Amino acid sequence: MYRLIMAIRPDALPTDPTALTEMVLALDAENGRLRVAMQTLKELIFGKRSERLAALVAEQLALDLADLETGVTLPAAANDDAAAAKPLGKPPRKKARRNIGALPRHLPRCEQVLEPEATACPCCQGRLHKIGEDVSEVLDVIPAILRVLRTIRPKYGCRSCTDGVVQAKVLPRLIESGMASTALVAHVVVSKFAWYLPLYRQVQILAGQGIQLDRATLAGWVKRTAWWLKSLYELQLRTIQSAPRVFCDETPMPVLDPGRHRTRICQFWAHAM
Repeated sequence: MYRLIMAIRPDALPTDPTALTEMVLALDAENGRLRVAMQTLKELIFGKRSERLAALVAEQLALDLADLETGVTLPAAANDDAAAAKPLGKPPRKKARRNIGALPRHLPRCEQVLEPEATACPCCQGRLHKIGEDVSEVLDVIPAILRVLRTIRPKYGCRSCTDGVVQAKVLPRLIESGMASTALVAHVVVSKFAWYLPLYRQVQILAGQGIQLDRATLAGWVKRTAWWLKSLYELQLRTIQSAPRVFCDETPMPVLDPGRHRTRICQFWAHAM
């Protein structure tokens, strides 16, 4: 049998036609076996993950790769009696922890009791007694409710004199002489900076509930809140700068740029000591 070990020179070719035919057929058969072996190795290396690192069994491959001069070491055949080898690649994924049937305990419970239409026995019309109950819990939500907070300050006067009028003082508000409560202004500011809800989106949400507000009005509330928080910000900044080490994190965030009709990248800075 002829083997392709080195390049064949023209002077080494046999002159006998029969020997030359046998040589060509042997080389063609060997080339076919090499092509099959190369295709198999490509599938093992570059194929799907389920086909990688597959054990080459003689019955499955139907090739005698040991006779080939490839220098490739084949993996051992699978043996059910041997200890299972550790899988290569990523570690096995942990089972997800799911909260099925157990809602958080800190949430308030609102009970709704559904009584049957009749509490009399359908056979003897006797009184039925409670023998048990089925309880099921679902997570519910109450959407944000807009309301008008009326503050009433009664005046009390003396009938004997004219200077004895008593009345409670006006409670301080974030927006003086405005028609927005402190809770509403805080909700707008938190929605903008904590939940990344732009002011124009909040205007649309309020319009859906029948409240027509201009975007500039909400911007004025945010500006007034920043003025109130300026002292707290300066105190926090002085406290951070007084530490021997300061850790900083920068988070990019797209911000609308109305003049350019596009967004520009700004940063949120977080400092920790």
